[in-house]
Amino acid sequence: MSFKKVIVSSIASFGVVLGVASGQTVAQMSHEKPSENSPLTQFHYIKQPLWVKGAVTAGGLTLIGLELWWFLLNKPKSQKAQAKQGIQEITVTVDGGYEPSYVVVNTGQRVRLNFLRYDPSSCLEEVQLPDFQIAKHLPLNQVTPIEFQPEKPGTYNFTCGMNMFRGVIEVQPADSTSPANSTTRSS
Repeated sequence: MSFKKVIVSSIASFGVVLGVASGQTVAQMSHEKPSENSPLTQFHYIKQPLWVKGAVTAGGLTLIGLELWWFLLNKPKSQKAQAKQGIQEITVTVDGGYEPSYVVVNTGQRVRLNFLRYDPSSCLEEVQLPDFQIAKHLPLNQVTPIEFQPEKPGTYNFTCGMNMFRGVIEVQPADSTSPANSTTRSS
């Protein structure tokens, strides 16, 4: 999701919240003219202490900050696959997402991703690697190996069956020595 989309959706959400909080909506308005003594013609102030207004504002700003951090600043941890008997191997835990969600491998060498699924949701019962034409069912509480051999450097996505949870496989040239072992990916 691009930064522009985040900003536009945040502004649109803020407008909806202000519209709902205004207290009157067109669907709830009476089409009859209220009489002079009607409570609808009188404006009533709601008196609130300043500390309540401040607490609500601080809480809202905190939630906005957490949302921005989660979607824009939270970087997934990368992990380099370990070579065992000529196969680059790594275990990916499937529990509310993929951990690690960023895997680093080398080109020209066989890769084995061992998916261990703990999450019972139907969304995560399948993993798809569209660039390698692989789609595999992940049984609950079992390791499911998926093997492929990347020939070209680049980044390749893997997703759940509903395309809601995602991970990335970064394929580096075989001569590359990147210090990506269990560190945070940098932009």
